[in-house]
Amino acid sequence: MFSVVFPGQGSQVVGMCRDLYNKFDLFKGVYKEADEILDYPLSKIILDGPKDILDLTENTQPAIFLVGYSIFKLINEEFNINLQNAKFFAGHSLGEYTALACSGVLSFSDTLKILKLRGKAMQGSVEKGEGSMVAVLGSDIKIIEKILYENKKNFECYIANDNSKGQLVVSGTTLNINKFCEELTIKKIKNIKLPVSAPFHCKLMAKATKIMEQEIPKLSFNKFQNRLISNVTANEIDDTNLMKNLLIKNIENKVRWRESVEYMISNNIKSFIEIGPGKVLSGLIKRIDRNAKVSAINSEEDINTLKIDD
Repeated sequence: MFSVVFPGQGSQVVGMCRDLYNKFDLFKGVYKEADEILDYPLSKIILDGPKDILDLTENTQPAIFLVGYSIFKLINEEFNINLQNAKFFAGHSLGEYTALACSGVLSFSDTLKILKLRGKAMQGSVEKGEGSMVAVLGSDIKIIEKILYENKKNFECYIANDNSKGQLVVSGTTLNINKFCEELTIKKIKNIKLPVSAPFHCKLMAKATKIMEQEIPKLSFNKFQNRLISNVTANEIDDTNLMKNLLIKNIENKVRWRESVEYMISNNIKSFIEIGPGKVLSGLIKRIDRNAKVSAINSEEDINTLKIDD
């Protein structure tokens, strides 16, 4: 049995999947449709940059979705590989929206529009430079939770992503993240500040949550045809009303990716197919379970060598 997974922010690069765009009319057609829906040239930003414009969250989120959705559609329609047979669909943060669109729960148009809005809302929740995120490497989540608890009077930070064994991401104000990093350095815990302009997946995103509370209910959700794993619960979901609530909670809640992958593996998933730019999720999955089979699909060669496990 296999699962299809979709990456989140941080996987973007200028020119991603240019070869697929140049070769396949289907790819060009999806990109053109996206430009028309959004009424601005997202495809040009993906293909030609500049990087600082692609890296704006309001562009990054619909861009990564567009690439993943186009690859998924190409695999199914041009290569006749039926990925709808996957036992689970899952995505990391914004990748959850790609999973919803590819599994038919959300329309292509609605997903593009809501991700543009989501990215802008998340970017605007704090003033530029006032929020930061840091990757914590080689430590256990319980150790980091203890550090945060014991130092809550000195600094207030939040676990934003539980990505894999030995990789967490913590969010907070820039001042508090700096204090947190000092504490990690004292304890000789490796940490790397991330090149982001906002502290995602924590209560500092409250303004974005309020916007999504207004906008998510306006979307039309179709019935689930596949089982989706929620970032918030790390469990499967097939109820559209609950899904709406979880997408809103996703803004401030941590991404429980490690637990999500462990849940899928415990339910007989032997292989994972990552669809989208890069191979970040493939690396995380291998850290969670080195015996898992992973395939990152973002080129024609990747598609041609893809083998589906029934």
